[in-house]
Amino acid sequence: MGEMRVLGVTGRRYGRGWGTLRRVIAMQPVLEIYTPDGFDLWPIAEIEPFGFLPLSGELSPAEVGTAVMRIAGCNDIDPDGDRPPRPADALESFLHGLLTFDSLFAAGGLRVADHSTGVTFLPGCCDGLEDWRDWHQFVDGGSLLGFGHDPSPVAERFGDSVRLTVNAEQSDSPVIELSVTELRHLLAGAERDLAGFLALAADWASRRLPDYCAPVTAALARALGLPAPTALPQP
Repeated sequence: MGEMRVLGVTGRRYGRGWGTLRRVIAMQPVLEIYTPDGFDLWPIAEIEPFGFLPLSGELSPAEVGTAVMRIAGCNDIDPDGDRPPRPADALESFLHGLLTFDSLFAAGGLRVADHSTGVTFLPGCCDGLEDWRDWHQFVDGGSLLGFGHDPSPVAERFGDSVRLTVNAEQSDSPVIELSVTELRHLLAGAERDLAGFLALAADWASRRLPDYCAPVTAALARALGLPAPTALPQP
């Protein structure tokens, strides 16, 4: 799976004496996966329910299909207001919300892991990949960024430093600390991973959903906060 890593060396008590511990912090855009029972509109991968699927340009076709299924499923809501009625066809019905909602939701967010300590900062219940650019606003001048409750992951900025608290409701919560510069590098890598996934998804849609390739790809781009590709692959 693709991921952006930032490496650094920090002094810590290590083993029997003082030493250095190489710190590796990785950030990945992830989708929280839930698969509807009996889904058979296209092949998908077997992924643990409510686990996280990292998105990148390195996914298998079945994993891409799983991601598209999940993003479409997040928006599979019965029409109301000015939206057109749900079609009778099973495929068109499942894609209806993805293709007709102006604002799309993709359960997940940005996962940050400090591999030197084993601490992982996960997306919260109110987090969605469509809002991942909020991290840029936070880096550019925000003091706090919250992602939900139970647990309550929180990002805080203190000058040139950032603290990611896994659960702000616990006084002894694990944290990840890094510099603003490190976080900017991680965000650039996360954007490259998202762009790589979108390119794969466009190719996947050209083969699996040729009649819907352009609108599905454009909808996925909106759901991921990315510009739509200017040229689409041919089936």
